[in-house]
Amino acid sequence: MVSMRLRYTRSPVQAAALVVGVLFIVVGVIGFIPGITTHVDELDPAGHRSDAQLFGVFTVSVLHNVLHVVYGVAGIVMARIGRWSHLYFIGGGLLYLALWLYGLAIDVNSPANFMPIDNADNWLHLVLGLGMVALGALLRSRRPRPSEISGDSPR
Repeated sequence: MVSMRLRYTRSPVQAAALVVGVLFIVVGVIGFIPGITTHVDELDPAGHRSDAQLFGVFTVSVLHNVLHVVYGVAGIVMARIGRWSHLYFIGGGLLYLALWLYGLAIDVNSPANFMPIDNADNWLHLVLGLGMVALGALLRSRRPRPSEISGDSPR
């Protein structure tokens, strides 16, 4: 008797959205871990007064970390459909580029710096924005096709 199952494969853009989503969740969670985040005891809920720094470089707050987790969950959810994966990368990349411009425009010591954002964050937002737009533009989204996998061979 021949046993057949249907298997769906992810397109490259879907696989990338899944990986990036998981990475964002990891970054959001480690933003709360002492040792990986310096001065975690000075982690503010939001705003420019937080002295906590992820890897001792990127200023973070509770809001900043939670947004990374939410953005990661969105990546995992959007990885289910190719078009959504493209939207995750293109739309998310444009949001990061807008955040980069916002970071350049504001006074980092003002209440407008609600995330908080510093010079290192600005450079990271630029790189993330460009990288995500590039991934969305370069990776193809082919529709997953079922493929037959035979489990038992006829005897």
